[in-house]
Amino acid sequence: MKYRRSALALVVALVVSASVGLVAQKDKKQDEAQKKEIQNIVKIVDGIAAGQPTPGDLSLTWVREDVLKAQGNKQYLPFTVSIDSSKVAGPNVALYWRVVPRSEPEAAPAAGQKKDEKKDNKKKPDYAYEDISFVPVVAGQSSMHISRSFTVPAGTYDVFVVAKEPTPDKAPKNAPPPKMSIMKQAVMVPDFWNGELNTSTVIVAQRIDPLPAPLTPQQQVDRPYALGAMEILPAFDTKFTKKSELSTFMLIYNPKVDSANKPDVSVEYNFCQVAAGNEPKAGEPCKSGEKFFNKTNPQNLNAQTLPPQFDLAAGHQLQTGQAVPLASFPEGQYRLEIKVTDKIANKTLIRDISFSVSAS
Repeated sequence: MKYRRSALALVVALVVSASVGLVAQKDKKQDEAQKKEIQNIVKIVDGIAAGQPTPGDLSLTWVREDVLKAQGNKQYLPFTVSIDSSKVAGPNVALYWRVVPRSEPEAAPAAGQKKDEKKDNKKKPDYAYEDISFVPVVAGQSSMHISRSFTVPAGTYDVFVVAKEPTPDKAPKNAPPPKMSIMKQAVMVPDFWNGELNTSTVIVAQRIDPLPAPLTPQQQVDRPYALGAMEILPAFDTKFTKKSELSTFMLIYNPKVDSANKPDVSVEYNFCQVAAGNEPKAGEPCKSGEKFFNKTNPQNLNAQTLPPQFDLAAGHQLQTGQAVPLASFPEGQYRLEIKVTDKIANKTLIRDISFSVSAS
């Protein structure tokens, strides 16, 4: 099967630093309207977290999240939500997100011991991350995707997201309240710092573009899929036509290295077509209910194929990705199995993606 490699060098000095959060933004000059909006939204989220009803005027929906390795024993999560922007009356919408660790239920007081409610009330909220952004709305759009990010240690979190029309300074008498939607999404964040073979999320991309220059901090907030010297435009679904191509991108973490500090990793791409009643043949990668369709040549990432200057200790990232034309794929449902083998450590892991192909 023919494919083309991503238009990116295998040496990627990808350093994902911590996202700029709300605390940092408070040190910047903000107009009074935005400050009031932030206060209003934070109060609203506090109420929702305490069990108040959740409004849904703007049809806020969680679309996807991806996980990559960041600095300082943390992980970087760009995520995307969608809203019904046709319902937004103003030129922009406020988007707020708060990331809260999921904690174990609080232990009951010991026999004869009373709970100190005054002490509990003085506890500061334990947020792993919070931020707010004011996003321009394009007139005439019925649906709008917004991507933002956060950076947290490994763990399980609840992400509260609010999309809200700005509150006018002087609202007309008896005017309806600003429209808004609030949602909560559970997210499990793996640990990429434990030394074990692992990978980032497999990102299915509409396209991957080189960046001529580094982004400013504000540009990075607005474009969280800009990673080092490239920017990924993620696909928001995996329904393709035969005229499309399936483009994937993934980073491989913690491979073992040889005496020259070079890894020896192979990556196999196998395509299985979902077909009820089929059983895979011996030696094929497919599961029950699938039949093997095709595969591409394995990618070998080692001292012979990597550039001489490649050095994981210097921050270079081991990446894999392919862009596979779908013209030869019969219509139907598929699963792409990506098998990563660390030959030095003698370890293997598998990532997969489900997608469909139609005539048009």
